[in-house]
Amino acid sequence: MTETQEIDNTGSNFTQVLDAAAKLPGVRINRAAYLRTALKRHCTEEQINRAIADSPAAAGIPLKVITEIANTSIAYETSKVTGLSTLSGIPGGLAMIGTVPADLAQYLGHMLRISQKLAYIYSWPDLFTDAGDEIDEATQGMLILFVGVMFGVQMAQGGVAKVAGMVATNVAKKLPQRALTKGVVYPIVKKVAGHLGARMTKNSSPAELQKLSLSSERFSPEDSP
Repeated sequence: MTETQEIDNTGSNFTQVLDAAAKLPGVRINRAAYLRTALKRHCTEEQINRAIADSPAAAGIPLKVITEIANTSIAYETSKVTGLSTLSGIPGGLAMIGTVPADLAQYLGHMLRISQKLAYIYSWPDLFTDAGDEIDEATQGMLILFVGVMFGVQMAQGGVAKVAGMVATNVAKKLPQRALTKGVVYPIVKKVAGHLGARMTKNSSPAELQKLSLSSERFSPEDSP
């Protein structure tokens, strides 16, 4: 088996787990609801509405407040790593998602919750475009990069920076679809997925969440590519 084939195989395995985790009850974060709840103690109603309509950056919310909210979100999610609903809560249960281990999907589910919260407070657009079960390819790619960042994968950080530059430059209301599915970022996504698939196969447990590289500023779309 060539190195490229091995990356593709492990990447496919990781993508299967990610898709299963995204279907767990409570994993997907409603951007508007989260921002309203997170900002209500710190901001005026006008600022909150602007943050939801545009972004927290556009609303002029101080970085100190953003960092405090990000750290609170990280602490909350890491404290509840074993509290997510089990896969039996999904209609069809395990039969619906195949053979993905429940504990692995739950573990990744918490990582997805953290990544969404950090993304939204740091002014990323909505990651999920609809309420359907399936996630589109661009969202899948972005989530892979975010999880890679939390695992300290250097190439993932570079990929996030590239997409962040596109979001900031274009004042985008959605993810740059082409860049994540056919453009320069796509090969990075594939390699990160392969790396994460290999890592999770070897050693993955809820306890590892406490060790993740949760440097929240890496999620800021203000960064340059």
